[in-house]
Formats: sequence, C-alpha cells, structure tokens
Amino acid sequence: MKLFVGLGNPGAKYANNRHNVGFMALDRIASEHGFSPWRSRFDGQVAEGRLGGEKVVLLKPGTFMNLSGNAVAKAVRFYKLGPEDITVFHDEIDLAPGRIRVKDGGGHAGHNGLRSIHQHIGPHYSRVRIGVGHPGHKDRVAGYVLHDFSRADQTWLTPMLEGIGTGADDLARGDSARFLNAVALLVSPPRSSKTAGRPAPGKAGARPAPEPEPEPAPEPNRSPLQRLADRFK
Repeated sequence: MKLFVGLGNPGAKYANNRHNVGFMALDRIASEHGFSPWRSRFDGQVAEGRLGGEKVVLLKPGTFMNLSGNAVAKAVRFYKLGPEDITVFHDEIDLAPGRIRVKDGGGHAGHNGLRSIHQHIGPHYSRVRIGVGHPGHKDRVAGYVLHDFSRADQTWLTPMLEGIGTGADDLARGDSARFLNAVALLVSPPRSSKTAGRPAPGKAGARPAPEPEPEPAPEPNRSPLQRLADRFK
C-alpha cells in the first residue's frame, strides 16, 4: 500500500495558489484514475483507489501548511506504513515552472510543509518536487507562492498536471523515470523532424505555389510587308 500526500493550504482562498500545486496534483490523479470521493479523515481529506496494481491512499492535510505533518503522522500510524511507502507532492521554487524531479529523502530546504513532516516521521520519504519558478529575490518568496497561478502559467500547468495523472501508475510502481517521461512528453512534446521548420498548410507565413504563366497566343501568319507596317502603327 502507498500513501500519496499533496501539500497545500485548505480553503477556497488558497485553492489556486502556487503553494497548493500538491493538492492540484492529487486532484488530477483522483479524477484520472477513478478514486473514491474525498472524505474527511486524519485531519484532512482522503480518497482511495488503485495505481499500478496497488492500493493507494491520497491525503490532503486539512491544516495549514506548517502543520501538515500532523495529518501525515496519523495516516502513517493507522496504516502502519514505512518511509518507503510515502510520497509527498509539493511546490518547488528552485525548479523552473513545469519541471519535476523525484527525490528520496533529504532536507526540507525551508519548505514549511516538509519541515512539519520531518518533525513527525523523519526525512526518509520520497518527494515529487513540482517546479513553480522563483520570484528572483528571497524576500518575495512568501508572497509569490501564496499568489494564484497566472493565466499565462496555464500553458505549462495544465499539461504538467495531465502528465502527473498519466504517469501516476508508474510512480506507484516505483518507476520514477517513466513517470517523469510521461510528464515531459506532455509539457514539451517532441516535434516531428519531417515537419520542423516547415510552415503548415493554411498557416500564416505559408506562401501558395505561384500560378504558371499563361502561354502566349500564337501569332497569325502575316506577311513581311504587314509585319513592317505594324512597326509604324
């Protein structure tokens, strides 16, 4: 059995924040794979289903980010899970938008949700680090992650979440490479070598083939004297 934890803050006010992309990832997995409806449990919201042939519980802590470890610890104790059974999805400002990395263990790098989980169950669990980009200065980080994704962000956010849903089976089986590939194929789909650099038919910039020049009409038979007279008309 596996426990997938998504990190975020509860409530409509925070629903579309960058800090809540962990919740968004779990919502996508639940809808993509027909998980049970969300219900209240372990100081959070839980949905159950199967991924990669194994039972998986999705958990969205119902406390604020800095207390996320409370819900995780309750679920871990109830299901008698080890660190190898737990994967946490969270926002990562040190990765470019749309980039994803899978990491086993390590520090919390100042992320309040991970810090809280560390305090309750230790650092030896897996993480899916979801890149949201950096605001450029550390003093702007708090406001940045607690701000909604922009309309422009949807160009990478929507396919990235779709890729997480598509690759969730592989992640549950422990094949992180295939999971990451599923995301990458949707965020940055490969271009065909046959069509790269060629304007598509009907697209702006495509030039239609030139019309052939009409054949000149044949001259009627005229005598040399008539052709000479034509020059002086």
